[in-house]
Amino acid sequence: MSPETINYGILRSTSLSFDEAVEAVTASLAEEGFGILTQIDVQATLKKKLDIDRPKYLILGACNPNLANIVLNAEPWAGLLLPCNVVVQEIDGGTQIAFMDPEVIQLVTHNSEVYDVACDAKERLIRVANSLPE
Repeated sequence: MSPETINYGILRSTSLSFDEAVEAVTASLAEEGFGILTQIDVQATLKKKLDIDRPKYLILGACNPNLANIVLNAEPWAGLLLPCNVVVQEIDGGTQIAFMDPEVIQLVTHNSEVYDVACDAKERLIRVANSLPE
């Protein structure tokens, strides 16, 4: 089954637990040349700052250095749109993973030099999504 798409991302529901999903997506991203630069635990942050309870929600800042370098050479301010964020969240009793659609960078910058890199990155992220069990 192919992942779903949303206007600005790629969505995958999985049978994995939250922690298993974080581990699996991190490993699969590494196989596609992406490292995790940042991790934002939204659940913990909102609890600490606002005393709000919400399901687990983690933002992973994924970056493929080679692709990022090409984009930044073509469009220096594209750093405002990097890294490619990946969200892992508990939802409806399961786990969902969403990947930012890299083509958004090309659509926003209107820079044709970014197009091939955005397509490459998107293909890689779709492979990651497809590697996760349903």
